[in-house]
Amino acid sequence: MHHSVAAAVAACAMGLALAGAPAGAQNWNDARARELVERAMMRRAQQLADTGLRDYKAVAHGYVTFLAQVGEGLAEPPKIVKADELMNQVYWRAPNLSKQIIVGRRDTLLLPTDIAYHRDHLGIVQNNFPAIIRLGDGDEVVDVPHPLSPAGLSQYDFAIVDSLALQLPGRTIQVLEVSVRPTDDRQPRIVGALYLDRDDAQVVRMAFNFTRAAFRDEALEDLFVVIENSLVDGRFWLPRRQEIEIKRAGTWLDYPVRGIIRGRWEIGDYQVNVGVSPAIFAGDEEIVAAPRTITDTFHFHGRVLDSLPPDVRTVTDADVRRVQTEARSLVRMQAMQRPERLTLAMSGLSEFVRFDRVEGFALGAGIASRFGGGFGAQTRARYGTDDRSIKGLAGVDWQSASWRARVHATRDFREAGDIMERSRLINSIAAQEFGSDLSDPYWSQGAGVGLDANELVGLRWHLDASIERQHALSVHATPAFGSFSAPVSALASREVRVGLGVERATSLWWLGSELRATAEARVARLTADELSVLPAPITVVRATTSAWLERPFETGRLALFASGGVVGGTEGVVAQEWLYFGGPISAPGYAVHELAAKIGATARAEWRMAIPAPAISLGRFGRIPGQATVAPFAQATVIQRASAFDTAHANAGYPSVGVALQPFFDLLRLQVARGLRGGRWTFNLDVTRDFWSVL
Repeated sequence: MHHSVAAAVAACAMGLALAGAPAGAQNWNDARARELVERAMMRRAQQLADTGLRDYKAVAHGYVTFLAQVGEGLAEPPKIVKADELMNQVYWRAPNLSKQIIVGRRDTLLLPTDIAYHRDHLGIVQNNFPAIIRLGDGDEVVDVPHPLSPAGLSQYDFAIVDSLALQLPGRTIQVLEVSVRPTDDRQPRIVGALYLDRDDAQVVRMAFNFTRAAFRDEALEDLFVVIENSLVDGRFWLPRRQEIEIKRAGTWLDYPVRGIIRGRWEIGDYQVNVGVSPAIFAGDEEIVAAPRTITDTFHFHGRVLDSLPPDVRTVTDADVRRVQTEARSLVRMQAMQRPERLTLAMSGLSEFVRFDRVEGFALGAGIASRFGGGFGAQTRARYGTDDRSIKGLAGVDWQSASWRARVHATRDFREAGDIMERSRLINSIAAQEFGSDLSDPYWSQGAGVGLDANELVGLRWHLDASIERQHALSVHATPAFGSFSAPVSALASREVRVGLGVERATSLWWLGSELRATAEARVARLTADELSVLPAPITVVRATTSAWLERPFETGRLALFASGGVVGGTEGVVAQEWLYFGGPISAPGYAVHELAAKIGATARAEWRMAIPAPAISLGRFGRIPGQATVAPFAQATVIQRASAFDTAHANAGYPSVGVALQPFFDLLRLQVARGLRGGRWTFNLDVTRDFWSVL
């Protein structure tokens, strides 16, 4: 690079300092702020005609990643679907000619997709955007006035909120943080902050979001942009780092799935005033691919996934999260939110249609709406063709960025046990065809309230209280082959329960591992109803916890799982409150819920490694990679049995061994296991657990 190493290091330090700078009191449109932004507007216009900067060329190294986020509450980090690594040659020539030539590009496909990026996602932003801002080739954001344009000065409010002294060799640069908000937040505008050199008013950094009115695509939830410049040749603030994050969700279905595009760019190797030929800028498109003769000679090193930024799978990048928080504090909530709408409300595909031993085929539907002011409501209903019974729920809630309060009434099934053994979709198919139903439901009808806290000391908290009537269910359905056993023998009772749950979403932990953990403590008071033989009220206390940890290595991936709990009662414990083990997840090689316990725990160690597999073309959805994952595992389950009448099982350990094969982008899991203490051989085919929440 032709600018000093010290300047680059200082620019990096500046980015960190600015990110953590505290916001001061905002005095909108005072004389000092107006004078600074007017000079910045004039400085932008002058730079385009400044003979001191005739031209430059640079190299931009970037990643464009498409991710999918699934699951209730969208708390888990998104999964990488496709990752592209690019190397661009960047050219600029006064007064306003710019060109980017993609000289190297490679991608890795981890899940089937036919996504095609807009052309401007494959390059960087030059000149800190033109006077009119467009993104997504005009399909995402179009015709938003730049705040440092002649038109923008009258369409935005400005306030100086902080300052930073940037130390460079032989000089100190004062950088001022200027908050920007639209005068009318119902119009297509940006919301965020500009960081300006106090002396010559050049743009050092921009970080902003857009108002809702700026989005042409109704599916867009948020679009964040962060641009950082560094000082080149001690005089010119030119691009150094850029970031964009685009979030989309469905427009007609309230469903826990979100698509995210993230672009990360580092720009360097500047050569200033080298006589860039005007011929380079021929053609209409600003970003073009180099001829094959050039791209074929460019070689990347290592794998795309190994070189991705380590935080690319976070729910929201920390820098972008700060932009989001600051931008939303500057305008009305409605200016940043998607419009209120009525949508179909389902927590997964099986809410539409399912099959189990109690209901037979069950058909369902639901609707949800947000009313504004944080309030919303939803209702869902389901009808079983064999039990001829209607189930459902109705609820209202209020939510802010950090809290959610709920009131609900339910008439539905609860599941005995704490560990889901199979996805609902596969369970419906297996139950209908082969009489293999790994669910274990009992009836619950009542009402309750709840309070959720997001990111409280880095965790998600759930406080719930409810009053319910419970009883056992009967088998009504008949499978195509085989027969069903009865569900759990739940005691008919009235129950008042209070529970506190806490969840740590998957995130980086020690030694490069990824950890997810959950825990719940619950107290229930059970009394007799008209069908019950309960002689006296019972108080049941229950505590459970589960953890999933994965650690990548050069030759494979170590996956650990552990779950356990304890339950006790003043007059014994009813069957629906027991701990249950047995099934493909909690105790492979043993029958589902075969091991009922008052105290119990299970732990699994699994080693996942890649093996060769056929590579199959999926047409426009990509190509299945020529590898699959094989995963041998060992598991041990230890119980103190729940009932003295259970003479078939001792208070002991129940080990298992097995192996799993995960083909087709690791979307499927075929598992064979053997229980080593009175167990059996078992085979299970399912979708990988990451996608159960939407099935």
